[in-house]
Amino acid sequence: MGFTVRAITLDLDDTLWPFAPIGERIERVLDDWLRTHSPATAEMFPITAMRALRERTWHQNAHLAHDLSALRRMTLEIALRDSGADPALIDGAYDTFYAERNRVEFYPDALDALARIAHRVPVAAVSNGNADLHAIGIDRHFAMQLHSREHGAAKPAASIFLAACERLGHAPGDVLHVGDHIEADVAGATRAGLRSCWINREAQQWPHDDITPDLHFDTLTGLADWLDARN
Repeated sequence: MGFTVRAITLDLDDTLWPFAPIGERIERVLDDWLRTHSPATAEMFPITAMRALRERTWHQNAHLAHDLSALRRMTLEIALRDSGADPALIDGAYDTFYAERNRVEFYPDALDALARIAHRVPVAAVSNGNADLHAIGIDRHFAMQLHSREHGAAKPAASIFLAACERLGHAPGDVLHVGDHIEADVAGATRAGLRSCWINREAQQWPHDDITPDLHFDTLTGLADWLDARN
């Protein structure tokens, strides 16, 4: 491919690690915590009911779609309030969620590939999620991190991609965005003027006729190999 990559913006969830196991574990761990610290809340909101409350809260507060931390905290506050629990428990409940959220199991190729990529070009994490690179232990590989919460808008909004490019100090056409999500990552980055790389671990079919990813791999190693071959 005939283009230069001077920096990379990188999605996190479902690109470096699968999120589904994290989400399932969060539900179990949070339920255990509530059964110990607020049995009435756990009784009123077992895992399935807490999940329904979370989905309802997120649907009713779509204006906060860029801030998953605020939505999670709001869900917990409602559950504590409605079950007559001490509202001061919110901090402990949220801290329990957040610690578990940052326990990730990387895809087998991801850590080695990330280190190889970061050795070649500056890498910025650009995520709609709320993962903490320092807590996870991979912040050394990143020049910066930009959350949708910090920015005020979520991918696929062009503004978050452009803000990351500005902070990296490179024009959008010199930045490659890498991610798994067809719309939020690949289509969003392409429409913002960045180059795009689709990490397609699930062998999905590309749905668009008017947009095509510049690069397409089934693992992050594919991108690391591509960068190595060009240097």
